[in-house]
Amino acid sequence: MATEVLRYAAFTSENGRGGNPAGVVLDAGGLDAAAMQSIAADLGYSETAFLFPREEEPNVYDVRYFAPEQEVPFCGHATIASGVALVERRPAEELVFHTPAGLVTVSTERTDRGLVAELTSVSPRVKAADPGLVGAVLEALDWRWDDLDHDYPPSLANAGSEHLVLVTRTRSRLAALDYDFHALAALMREHGLITVLLVWPESRKLYHARNPFAGSGVVEDPATGAAAAAFGGYLRELHKIGATADFTILQGDDMGRPSRIEVSVQRGEPGVRVRGAASAISA
Repeated sequence: MATEVLRYAAFTSENGRGGNPAGVVLDAGGLDAAAMQSIAADLGYSETAFLFPREEEPNVYDVRYFAPEQEVPFCGHATIASGVALVERRPAEELVFHTPAGLVTVSTERTDRGLVAELTSVSPRVKAADPGLVGAVLEALDWRWDDLDHDYPPSLANAGSEHLVLVTRTRSRLAALDYDFHALAALMREHGLITVLLVWPESRKLYHARNPFAGSGVVEDPATGAAAAAFGGYLRELHKIGATADFTILQGDDMGRPSRIEVSVQRGEPGVRVRGAASAISA
């Protein structure tokens, strides 16, 4: 029997446009890794989530995520899409996802934008990036060290998957992204990077981002929930935000897929909350 693959756009903008397409398989029982990889490659979205319901535990799932060229430990937008897809079919107060990166919870709420889901990530890890790696990535991006905002040090941030965070001084530098795909892909695979998170801070409450995803065979992600969670941990680690804080990331505008990601950190809560709308799409 053919596997049903649902298609959802996650982190759509306030008017329901844009977002990042994800594949969702609500019951992947019987599929092995090769089959899941094949489905993800055929679909061609940046990630597809495969859910394995736990029969004795309602609303609890084992989840695996596949990009077109590899499995990844965690994907935020496919998690948001999966949460909305599940609750559309069977309402639940909270969903529990056991991912390769760790336990992630998902809650949903009906709003004037439709169903909105919020995930709580695993506890982020943040460390300084090796200058040699940063220099090589800048070369692949055709950026210079002077393009970076030195108030935000280049860092590796992980809230389920690894991201190199580079913060630029200007919006124009972010908008002019045109990079060496093969060079960056090789660097990302060598260093285990899922994306390179490129950010311009408009204010402490609003950030603009782009996410090259070359290591997994995708030029750019229009909305990246895993990177948003990692960035929340990064800002908290640098004391750029308080122990409790909320901010918004706008992504995808430069690709024609405007996306809105709402992020919050809560005092005493190790994980980062990432929230966004999602809806079914036809292709």
